[in-house]
Amino acid sequence: MNGGEGDDEAVTSEGPPQPLEWKFSQVFGERTAGEEVQEVDIISAIEFDKSGDHLATGDRGGRVVLFERTDTKDHGYRRDLERMDYPISRHPEFRYKTEFQSHEPEFDYLKSLEIEEKINKIRWCQTANSSLFLLSTNDKTIKFWKVQEKKVKKICDMNVDPSKAGGNGSIASSSMSTTPKPHLANGGLPEKSYMCSSSDIKIPPGGIPSLHLPVVASHETSLAARCRRIYAHAHDYHINSISTNSDGETFISADDLRINLWNLEISNQSFNIVDVKPANMEDLTVVITYYNLKSYFAILIDKFWFSISRIIAHMPRAAWVTLYMSCIRHGLHLHRIGPSRNVITSAEFHPNHCNTLAYSSSKGSIRLIDLRQSALCDTHSKLFEEHETPGSRSFFTEIIASISDIKFGKDGRHILSRDYMTLKLWDINMDSGPVATFQVHEYLRPKLCDLYENDSIFDKFECCLSGDGQRVATGSYSNLFRVFGCTSGSSEATTLEASKNPMRRQVQNPARPSRSLSSLTRVVRRESPGVDANGNAFDFTTKLLHLAWHPTENSLACAAANSLYMYYA
Repeated sequence: MNGGEGDDEAVTSEGPPQPLEWKFSQVFGERTAGEEVQEVDIISAIEFDKSGDHLATGDRGGRVVLFERTDTKDHGYRRDLERMDYPISRHPEFRYKTEFQSHEPEFDYLKSLEIEEKINKIRWCQTANSSLFLLSTNDKTIKFWKVQEKKVKKICDMNVDPSKAGGNGSIASSSMSTTPKPHLANGGLPEKSYMCSSSDIKIPPGGIPSLHLPVVASHETSLAARCRRIYAHAHDYHINSISTNSDGETFISADDLRINLWNLEISNQSFNIVDVKPANMEDLTVVITYYNLKSYFAILIDKFWFSISRIIAHMPRAAWVTLYMSCIRHGLHLHRIGPSRNVITSAEFHPNHCNTLAYSSSKGSIRLIDLRQSALCDTHSKLFEEHETPGSRSFFTEIIASISDIKFGKDGRHILSRDYMTLKLWDINMDSGPVATFQVHEYLRPKLCDLYENDSIFDKFECCLSGDGQRVATGSYSNLFRVFGCTSGSSEATTLEASKNPMRRQVQNPARPSRSLSSLTRVVRRESPGVDANGNAFDFTTKLLHLAWHPTENSLACAAANSLYMYYA
């Protein structure tokens, strides 16, 4: 009987895990009703360290804020209990630790460009001697920070008892008699007292008991952040990614056209390992980033985009510089990118193999490269891309196919990618297509024209995987984020809102079988409705771009404007 029950339990445990029930844990920087959010306070980066005991956020004002976990410090045997599968009743709790100004606004005089202080990415490095190390970057400069606790030391007990000291109470200030005094062989004094002629201070044979040696005492501790190194002047375009290597010594930084390899100890030299810059700089089209959407010049470019792009592609250098400076004055920034080349959008090191990294492109492909093959990795070892369905191509196809973020799974076997409409899970051993596809907000497809007009179609959403690799998550509009189960047979597709009631917008969809395109790729498509359970329209001005999954527990940290929300399941 017992054996039969065990077999039944084993069969049940092999099925897909049950959907998680998410609960609100904490919020930092919560807005009050009607409070206006300052631009510099909006969170632009978020990252857990490998232990999950520390969390870092960066904002558009160039500040880095650190949080530390508190619910595990009182539980001395937490890791031992986890090994025994002993449930811990407490949910993750964090507290504010410290903050520091990482970057300041700068101005590039050679290119006449303002460099924002906004933190683009934060990555944790290996800890040493109870000190925390992390990398932070804005558009041009990467900085290596060390955060450590310093004890405030004070010198005390450096006094003479005033009741037993004469004059001003200082032996050093009194003038001693110059009369020769007898000494013993070892430097001692004979058993008698001497009188100081000027101050009449009587020195007893055993010395002055009230004269104390200085004592250094630690009264309190304070956190200090110090910039160890600055890695600058290595990127012509905006840095979109940094990633630390598993060897603990190197990291990469990526912009639109290049990926550079750095050593943490060397800040004045980097190695270019990926370069997708076209050989012929004249055969180029234009990528436009709007700094001022209200500019009339920007509207003209939108109306006559195809004609203008052909003209600019064949412009002489002098004419191009003139147009470039004119656009800067009107709040636009133009840079020319090759049409036949992929623009690098994200790059990530393999979590276990220090010689392997992956980078994504604006055309929806992911390239896996091996640093052992050559110094300049012009060729990839594997290419992951999904071929578009014939007849489905439209004006927005290339725009929404651009991958905004990629993440390796903890085991290094899978890669998660996020484009504008979907999440895709890739197996690095199978380059024929994604093993699973999750529709994040399919209801937006009919509204792509409106999203293009207000530039929302260029929003860069991040993605993350759970530590056990069973679930993935990403953000959407109206401060919503979605959690999908990615194990075989799982139908978990949860919609949550970044608020104190995360299940408020949860919509109960009728169960439907997952539609697999083939048994090989196991593509699962799950759609969500266009309105929430209360019939409210989605707000495209509030978006949840940044989120992070705790490395060992089912806990999520989400950034909604200037507020940091934390949930657990």
